[in-house]
Amino acid sequence: MGISASSDPSAWVDRYGDYLFRYAMLRLRDRPAAEDMVQETFLAALKSRGSFSGGSSEATWLVGILKHKIADHYRHQARESPLEEGDLREHPDAGHFDGVGHWTTGPGEWGGNPADLYRQGEFLVQFRHCLSRLSPNHANAFTLSEIEGANTGEICKVLNVSETNLWVILHRARMQLRRCLEINWFLRNTGKGS
Repeated sequence: MGISASSDPSAWVDRYGDYLFRYAMLRLRDRPAAEDMVQETFLAALKSRGSFSGGSSEATWLVGILKHKIADHYRHQARESPLEEGDLREHPDAGHFDGVGHWTTGPGEWGGNPADLYRQGEFLVQFRHCLSRLSPNHANAFTLSEIEGANTGEICKVLNVSETNLWVILHRARMQLRRCLEINWFLRNTGKGS
């Protein structure tokens, strides 16, 4: 079927560029990489526009292409920087999480509902700052799991790690984010200690 005659690829940048860039920035935390991924998305869409079935909106189709480009970027990063091995039982902060990786203390005690905090611009700035301080592989694992909602099998395949290693990586990422958010958000905004 292809893209409809009313759809003009020359208008994609104006219509979808900012949205796709924000989407990529949240996941990649790197402006040049986000710009590259958006550009590659538009090029791939232009090359394959004849195969667009129209079963979804044009925006959804472009986001789907961008997701694949970002996953390829994560795969490349995972090959470049091997992930760390480790045992959660050795970690001094292991008691802050339950058996499935959810915090037993933390965001709920930071003065509000985590979803409401996320919608606050200042908190989001601090969250992005903290996420950017993680190693690329830890940040990618966290992003795939918590922002993309990818399942364990998908994440393991993208990052080329075992399930056990993924849980260690996610635990470490959550602990580093927790510490950073406590220092840069919770303590600053409430004056409380942890």
